[in-house]
Amino acid sequence: MDRCVVLVDAGYLLGAAASLLAGEPSRPRITVDYAALIQGLRDRAEADTGRDLLRIYWFDGAPDRVPQPEHRRLRVMPRVTVRLGALTRSDGRWAQKGVDAAMHAELTELARNRACADIVLVTGDGDLLPGLMSAKEHGVAVHLWAVQAADGDYNQSEDLVAEADERRVLDRAWITQAVRPSEAPDAGAPHATPRPEIAAILSAPLPETPAAPQDAEQHERAGQKNGTHRGGDEVVGAPKDAVGAPGRAVPTPKDLATLGSRATHPEPTATLRWSSDRGWVDRGGPEESPETAALPMLSQLTTAEQRWADREEDITAVSGDPFEVGQVFARRWAERLAGADALHRLSGEYPRIPHRIDGELLRYAARFGLLAHKDDQIDERDRYAIRAGFWREVDTRTGAVRP
Repeated sequence: MDRCVVLVDAGYLLGAAASLLAGEPSRPRITVDYAALIQGLRDRAEADTGRDLLRIYWFDGAPDRVPQPEHRRLRVMPRVTVRLGALTRSDGRWAQKGVDAAMHAELTELARNRACADIVLVTGDGDLLPGLMSAKEHGVAVHLWAVQAADGDYNQSEDLVAEADERRVLDRAWITQAVRPSEAPDAGAPHATPRPEIAAILSAPLPETPAAPQDAEQHERAGQKNGTHRGGDEVVGAPKDAVGAPGRAVPTPKDLATLGSRATHPEPTATLRWSSDRGWVDRGGPEESPETAALPMLSQLTTAEQRWADREEDITAVSGDPFEVGQVFARRWAERLAGADALHRLSGEYPRIPHRIDGELLRYAARFGLLAHKDDQIDERDRYAIRAGFWREVDTRTGAVRP
């Protein structure tokens, strides 16, 4: 077939671009305009080969092979096919598994079936050498593209370079048409300057440090005498086994489960501190009111047609920024409520999002990869940002003004 095909090793392309623009091969250090990048690859391939593009194959790794936000966007673009290998963590570092094998299989299959006349490889891995040689034996011209190396040296296998029919270097000027250094000073932070809502939380004082052993014993005796145990300034009147060791300031959800219900504890058994977009806020006991607990979840308010439209919007329009994720979830929930009473009732619960809705919110956030690269535990900064975005949308609709 008189067409060209582009096979992209995303780990190589984006890692080398990060090294060139940001000084280290870490993807969070760069921001990528994927639409511009794909268009640039297509234009350059068609110009270099003199043939129309058949398809761009994008090979990348993902935890459990679950598509991340950029993969979902890429795979709905015209002429783009995404192939995912596994992304595993070993010795504190992430490594791709199966990407090279998938590229090798695709390369040899395209050549064997004469699906194209020219193949462009954007990779540096010498493991693809057998596949490259096989493609040449089937009469396919192989073009090897490199990303300009930060130190001016090779960032590709020399054997791969030697065997390629044509070679091209994607220089800084070409790369910067679609890739730029991230403005965030912290590679893990979603924004260069934390939003005021998040900054207030991150600057909140930490819980008190554990008391010295002799102070802890005095503290325990006082609690036994009064029939209560005080764990720092954040938990009052909770049983000792509910808050753990002396000096522990904030109970975990598992601790709270031991506090009992209002039926057995008519009075609140603890004073809790809830994280919110204005720092730590003291609230009463953990029990929700029946009205709050009865608030419907988004899934209960969503039809099959709306669910399909939501998924399309997530793929094409939602960036995956934690704050935006919270806003989008709250917008959909608010728009599908039968009336405004429930929304105002929720606003009165600030900063605590009802348990069922909060769980659904975090599960929704997981679709955008906010959990996948953090050992399956949501990052604290992202958690604050998701909930701050949720409350910002609710406050905008209710007109609430938070101090």
